[in-house]
Amino acid sequence: MTTGTEAPRIALDPFVTDLDAESAALRAAGPLAAVELPGGVPVWAVTHHAEAKALLTDPRLVKDINVWGAWRRGEIPADWPLIGLANPGRSMLTVDGADHRRMRTLVAQALTPRRVERMRERIEKLTQDLLDALPADGGTVDLKAAFAYPLPMYVIADLMGIDEGLLPRLKALFEKFFSTQTPPEEVVATLTELAQIMARTVSAKRAAPGDDLTSALILASEDGDHLTDEEIVSTLQLMVAAGHETTISLIVNAVVNLSTHPEQRDLVLSGRADWSAVVEETLRYSTPTSHVLIRFATEDVPVGDKVIPAGDALIVSYGAIGRDEGAHGPTAGEFDITRDTRNRHISFGHGPHVCPGAALSRLEAGVALPALYARFPGLDLAVPASGLRNKPVVTQNDLYELPVRLNP
Repeated sequence: MTTGTEAPRIALDPFVTDLDAESAALRAAGPLAAVELPGGVPVWAVTHHAEAKALLTDPRLVKDINVWGAWRRGEIPADWPLIGLANPGRSMLTVDGADHRRMRTLVAQALTPRRVERMRERIEKLTQDLLDALPADGGTVDLKAAFAYPLPMYVIADLMGIDEGLLPRLKALFEKFFSTQTPPEEVVATLTELAQIMARTVSAKRAAPGDDLTSALILASEDGDHLTDEEIVSTLQLMVAAGHETTISLIVNAVVNLSTHPEQRDLVLSGRADWSAVVEETLRYSTPTSHVLIRFATEDVPVGDKVIPAGDALIVSYGAIGRDEGAHGPTAGEFDITRDTRNRHISFGHGPHVCPGAALSRLEAGVALPALYARFPGLDLAVPASGLRNKPVVTQNDLYELPVRLNP
């Protein structure tokens, strides 16, 4: 079997200049690929569907960064641009076992299906307001900036009880948080300021609870076991980060996919296919999350003809996994909303660690996309798809902008 020292490593492009080609190379390397993250950090990547499902439920892979040999040896600097994603504080993202079940249960008690469904009316109102603000004469706009970005940000602010006046600053901070190009001297300052904003929000809600998820997290309990302030702050930051970035990319990618596949767009606009099929196929074909960081092997873990050695790190490469022919057949590389396997993707995770905000993201996209195309059925890209550029974010399938012609 091959270990990390014997396998050639695929260096992930920090500028994400060709995500599809990179994902294809990862798949071709086998279900377990030796990878180098920006900053020269060696990890493993699971790239195939079946193996990812197995590893996501394997108890030998944990989220405790202290298991990571490179971390223990001091090889990961505090100003590594991805440190906030690898070590984001104590939340569901960084604990396992009983602690994970406790936190997830408390979050589930707060983020109930009923609470998510209650957001529908607010999402519909925000969607209509944003559409009303677009040029009615069918001009050219950056749809990401004017529609796909503000909708999830306002929704997550409402849900979590965050002051909307903080959104411009949070936008700037999260761009630095996710970017591989954040200068080292700004990494720690960015993480510190984000934590301070979240801590102030928690403190305000503890003093004056409202009808929001942060207040519900403060009040939620399981057998009297409350979340600590540290856990609430980290959970709040996690849910704000994931709650807006994933949905932005989902909406943007769906528009790109429909624009580059007009026959698929005709299917849904004519009612021969459902918008939920567009959402699910977009999640599979151009998943919003390219790679999720990071799990650590407590012992040697064989995967096919390779082994993740004890103490090594694993990332989950959803961008590669979504087009795995082993799961989706020989047409896995095609966007097809009639695909029988479109609901078999694992783009929101798998097993006990599946994203708790998946229903909200689906709801937002399921409201936003049909409303957008009902208003502007002739909407199309204003530039060739080859001219669309990804931001330097290795964890998200995130475009700089989405220029479209509205053509009502």
